[in-house]
Amino acid sequence: MGFGKGCHLHLIDGSAFIFRAYHALPPLTRKSDGLPIGAVSGFCNMLQRYIEDNAGPDAPTHVAVIFDHSGKSFRNDLYDQYKANRPPAPEDLKPQFPLTRDATRAFNIACKEIEGFEADDIIATLACQARAASGRCTIISSDKDLMQLVGDGVEMLDAMKNKRIDREGVIEKFGVGPERVVDVQALAGDSVDNVPGAPGIGIKTAALLINEYGSLEDLLDRAEEIKQPKRRQTLIEKRDQIELSKQLVQLDCDMALDFTLDDLEVQDADPEKLLGFLAEMELRTLIKRAADKLGVEAPSLPEPALAAAEDASAAEDIPFDAAKYEWVKDRAALDRWIAAIYKRGYVAVDTETNSLDEMVAELAGICLSVEPGEACYIPVGHKKGASDDLFGGEELQEDQLPLTEVLDALQPMLEDPAILKIFQNAKYDCKVFANYKIAVTPVDDTMLLSYALHAGEHNHGMDALSERYLNHQPIPIKTLIGSGKSMITFDKVAIADALPYAAEDADITLRLWQLFKPKLHRRQVSTVYETLERPLVPVLAQMERYGIKVDRDTLSRMSNAFAQKMAGLEAEIHELAGQEFNVGSPKQLGEILFDKLELPGGKKGKTGAYATGVDILEDLATEHALPGLVLDWRQLSKLKSTYTDALQTHINAETGRVHTSYVQTGANTGRLSSTDPNLQNIPVRSEEGRRIREAFVAEEGKALISLDYSQVELRILAHIADIDALKEAFRDGRDIHAMTASEVFGVPLDEMTSEIRRRAKAINFGVIYGVSGFGLARNLRIPRGEAQDFINRYFERFPGIRTYMDDTKEFAKTHGYVQTLFGRKIHTPEINAKGPRASFAYRAAINAPIQGTAADIIRRAMIRMPEAIKDLPAKMLLQVHDELIFEVEDSAVDATIAAAREVMQGATEPAIKLDVPLIVDAGRGANWAEAH
Repeated sequence: MGFGKGCHLHLIDGSAFIFRAYHALPPLTRKSDGLPIGAVSGFCNMLQRYIEDNAGPDAPTHVAVIFDHSGKSFRNDLYDQYKANRPPAPEDLKPQFPLTRDATRAFNIACKEIEGFEADDIIATLACQARAASGRCTIISSDKDLMQLVGDGVEMLDAMKNKRIDREGVIEKFGVGPERVVDVQALAGDSVDNVPGAPGIGIKTAALLINEYGSLEDLLDRAEEIKQPKRRQTLIEKRDQIELSKQLVQLDCDMALDFTLDDLEVQDADPEKLLGFLAEMELRTLIKRAADKLGVEAPSLPEPALAAAEDASAAEDIPFDAAKYEWVKDRAALDRWIAAIYKRGYVAVDTETNSLDEMVAELAGICLSVEPGEACYIPVGHKKGASDDLFGGEELQEDQLPLTEVLDALQPMLEDPAILKIFQNAKYDCKVFANYKIAVTPVDDTMLLSYALHAGEHNHGMDALSERYLNHQPIPIKTLIGSGKSMITFDKVAIADALPYAAEDADITLRLWQLFKPKLHRRQVSTVYETLERPLVPVLAQMERYGIKVDRDTLSRMSNAFAQKMAGLEAEIHELAGQEFNVGSPKQLGEILFDKLELPGGKKGKTGAYATGVDILEDLATEHALPGLVLDWRQLSKLKSTYTDALQTHINAETGRVHTSYVQTGANTGRLSSTDPNLQNIPVRSEEGRRIREAFVAEEGKALISLDYSQVELRILAHIADIDALKEAFRDGRDIHAMTASEVFGVPLDEMTSEIRRRAKAINFGVIYGVSGFGLARNLRIPRGEAQDFINRYFERFPGIRTYMDDTKEFAKTHGYVQTLFGRKIHTPEINAKGPRASFAYRAAINAPIQGTAADIIRRAMIRMPEAIKDLPAKMLLQVHDELIFEVEDSAVDATIAAAREVMQGATEPAIKLDVPLIVDAGRGANWAEAH
């Protein structure tokens, strides 16, 4: 039938289908002859699903899959840097491009591409032809560049979200209607396609300008009317660039095509041709599915092809309740697993131990998996239960290979650089193996893969990842070991019960790896994972094993001193309150503050007691002295309970040292956190907090040295926000806080007081965290109005910071993430929320590129450090925010400082050349307090 009124054309964005298919399936999906077919498999599945979903009364009458032609388009003639930043296609994807065209033809769907033009131009021309012929057109794509076509019978469908995009959807995305999308895009540019646009103008600002002036041409003609100087200058000076950008984003709706809409009429698939192609690709599951739909018998595959097809779809085809988990009881079974590992080239590994403390953990068993749905558990230390020590210890359960035999057999494989070992939280398992003198390498870590891909979206523990991405809830550990006082260690669990739990861990790890690893390239975070996450694992593991010496007597003396000072503060608090009460009781404190002293802002919770949290007390401290004293008392109480008392329990009995455990995924920005004990949050603003560091000491004949980045986040802000005054001050080595105080408060440098400088310092660091007048008032314990005046003056003096904040928020709202200078993506899922959640998300988005870049810089330094100090009698022990702590023989202190400083100050290079120098302060001493 001829295309006209009543006809419905579907245009499928073929390239989008291909890349989505490639990154959705496990890596190394190949035919029996070695040809990669992961993208082809996914592409065919998507076409089959499309056909099944569009078989109803609103089925299209005409359909085509439109592809980009390899090579350059006419836009490269206009601008030779167009799409210049795009990375080349992965090597294993390149041979699959022509096969996706073959697949489209096998399904008997029109397949179109034209040399010199992009798929978007073909789609634009066909959509406009359909509109002119009074028909309908649905573009199956989420590509924002195609949104300029929406309206008058043309709509888009985001197949991934099953969401239709009409005129209102375009306005929601761009802030303008489809007819003005190209104007907004011309101003905002496009970093993906390397469209230059107008520097400093994003989507939101562009939409405001276009809505105000009507069109891009009118805006440019009236640019002199723009009030903002920088924006006005940009529009005037960059007019040619902006007009070129419009040419680049404007789709060609009038191409000369060698086919017509009538040639795109829907045709039934030829069963022989379709099934023949699917059989050639060895797509076993899809052959059966397509044959069922066509009502014909599925062809059989030859044995090698069948095996390869089963392997390619194993992760998808094998549900967890059909998984095969083996209890390895003898050497023959163990050798069979080792042989399978060498044949495959990679293995998922998990350890089961009798303790979460890697320094003392002993192996209960080892889990292995090389195929989804198949795993084994090798028990080596399961005991029948505690027995009287008089009888020589605990008896082992039956059917376990000797620990030494298992480790001797596995060690060559675990240390073989040709075999990839895959873990969930690799650092823990590697430290456990290190207890047995096994140095595991190389490793992949699904926890870190998830972190590189999804930072800010969710946590990265195995159970959460399994439920979210595999739709499977793992066996809870509590069902095996119990909880509370009745909890047992894993080595006391019966092996038959331990088997499904332990083997499942390795199986899940392998499936997650197959899902996550190929996504790194697609999400453009391969460099983050390969240069910032994976190589840090062995560095942190070695630091944790070294530990740092802590003097128990010093901690004990501090505890006593803190107790005495707390008693003194209690007396002052009682005097101000006019009565004695339990300062540690929030209920009694609330009654004193709001009932007796009648301070403002008292709010009762569900229990009927007043809220007395830190935020409330900090706010009240600007009104009355008592809340401030309570905060001081609470800080001392925390120092005593969390550090001077608790640290003593963390001193390892054998080493005399504290061995903290670093968490790479603890903060969305890339900052490390530490646990057992937490050494990242020792308060250093108070004298008492700083004194805690006196208990961290060097061994006899050695010293501790501290190297600390000086004001690194402010330096990064100066670079990212392009603040000339700040950059110049850093390059000249000036006191940045004094300079800020002079600029904001109008005080000459020679009249600067410590109090004025302190306030400027609070503002300098506060803006990095999006501080409000309310927050600054709390920090400085001054009235809120005065604090807001300080911030207003600050932004007037440094307007580029406000521009950075606005642009960053806009980027986050548009893309759903922000980025560090090194490409780390921190997702901002709450950025479009309402109310307090949005305010928090804004502050986090502003801070994340700065704090995240600082975190990336010190990670890069840590990764390079072992090589830099390998010939020195020095060990890197701790990382605390922007500081690294080393223990060094006295004779090598100066050499170590020089080597470490060179690494730290050059950590951004060669990847990035900052506009300001990185400066590292160094100190030495018998303890941490002296060194810093």
